[in-house]
Amino acid sequence: MPKLSFQNGQIYYEFFQNFENQPTLIFLHDSLGCVELWRDFPEYIANKSNCNLLIYDRFGYGRSSSFLTEKRENNYMELEADFLNELIEKFEIEECILFGHSDGGTISLIAGAKYPEKIKAIITEGAHIFVEEVTLEGIQQAKKLYHTTDLKSKLEKYHGEKTQALFNAWTETWLNPKFYKWNIEQLLPAIKCPIFAIQGVDDEFGSIDQVEGIEKGCQQAKFFIIPNAKHSPHKEARELTETIVCHLISEITQSTTNL
Repeated sequence: MPKLSFQNGQIYYEFFQNFENQPTLIFLHDSLGCVELWRDFPEYIANKSNCNLLIYDRFGYGRSSSFLTEKRENNYMELEADFLNELIEKFEIEECILFGHSDGGTISLIAGAKYPEKIKAIITEGAHIFVEEVTLEGIQQAKKLYHTTDLKSKLEKYHGEKTQALFNAWTETWLNPKFYKWNIEQLLPAIKCPIFAIQGVDDEFGSIDQVEGIEKGCQQAKFFIIPNAKHSPHKEARELTETIVCHLISEITQSTTNL
């Protein structure tokens, strides 16, 4: 299994360099996700778009090393954006397009604001830029399911002994009253690249205010509402999501080619 060693442990990754002089798509998973839980979606999008591909498990997830501590500070996604930048430099990626789901989408936006020269475009799916009541209700429901259904055992198939720690890190951070005022709207104007924000019409973790806020706050952004989908349109409405994402990537790469 390909892994990179860092001071905090090892990161599991998959890196496909199949296309010369083409951007690299970097996929960033959600709060309960990992490389394996993406299934074949990233590889399909990369091959369809003639792009290279990097996907990785963040620390504490999948086949990467465990958290040093499951207690998170409010800026934990900013730290993940810093680490993403470190990976981009490590792999010497000159042009990248980020696709981030949920927390991964938020990390992508922060990276775009902090490292604008590194990011060619960003596609988010179910990203958050502030805390909403619907988000907290969704997490409370997830906690209930974790304790009353087989959700825990399903997650253990992918995260093993790290499952409890990553679930606690997600739920206890967001449900802590100190986190309620978390907000990254002030960072959005610093993002220079195109932003495409995707959200399921029935997203149980966020309202349309999230994507409208992204469109309003960024220099060049559009949002897309996916029918018959919740928080994971790439799973719940895969065919439509694939079509939209491939079209967006084509639009991005062609606009650069025509310069």
